[in-house]
Amino acid sequence: MSEPLLTVRGVETWYGNIVALKGVDLDVREGEIVTLIGANGAGKSTMMMTICGAPRARSGSIRFAGLEISQMPTHEIARLRIAQSPEGRRIFPRMTVYENLQMGAAIDKFAHFDDDLERMFTLFPRLKDRARQRGGTLSGGEQQMLAIARALMSRPRLLLLDEPSLGLAPIIVRQIFQIIRELNHREGLTVFLVEQNAFHALRLAHRGYVMVNGLITMSGSGEDLLARPEVRAAYLEGGH
Repeated sequence: MSEPLLTVRGVETWYGNIVALKGVDLDVREGEIVTLIGANGAGKSTMMMTICGAPRARSGSIRFAGLEISQMPTHEIARLRIAQSPEGRRIFPRMTVYENLQMGAAIDKFAHFDDDLERMFTLFPRLKDRARQRGGTLSGGEQQMLAIARALMSRPRLLLLDEPSLGLAPIIVRQIFQIIRELNHREGLTVFLVEQNAFHALRLAHRGYVMVNGLITMSGSGEDLLARPEVRAAYLEGGH
């Protein structure tokens, strides 16, 4: 089997004197959707940000397409076609929808801007309707769609999605997850998804990892993890 697109080995990340990641190992293969689930504060978003170089891994290895990236600056990592849709959306609120999408395309020097803009407006028709509206005036669901579309404008080889369902109505969550599924199925988009909504994430993902206090405690196919009693008890029962 070929080397995974993303390989994380023994990664430790610190915030001052606090160890946030305690020797994490995980893989994402080309064309897969892989999810990392866990409770709030488990270290999931830190893992996502460490892949992008902010914060930097204190020790261990992060390889993308065979290249060691753990000590690279964030802007160089982005140029390798790793795009992130961060937690809390973090769009540019004073810029219009159109200008936000331009920012996403800048990494690719606007090489396919018109084609990609049309593609995003087909995927997310609401964004087309609001193209001249400021990002900060959009609803939460529309802002999330914009954050994902902005990341996709760079034609990523790997899309990092951090908590895309956070604070959204269930119907919007289903729409967003359906779009991710379609992109993976139709275009072979590789996705690494960090998500508190374990049910949606594991149904979507080919494989998953469970993180507890900065450590990977379980891994398996999405289906296998959904069926495991300890996962159900911790993340699926009682409305989690």
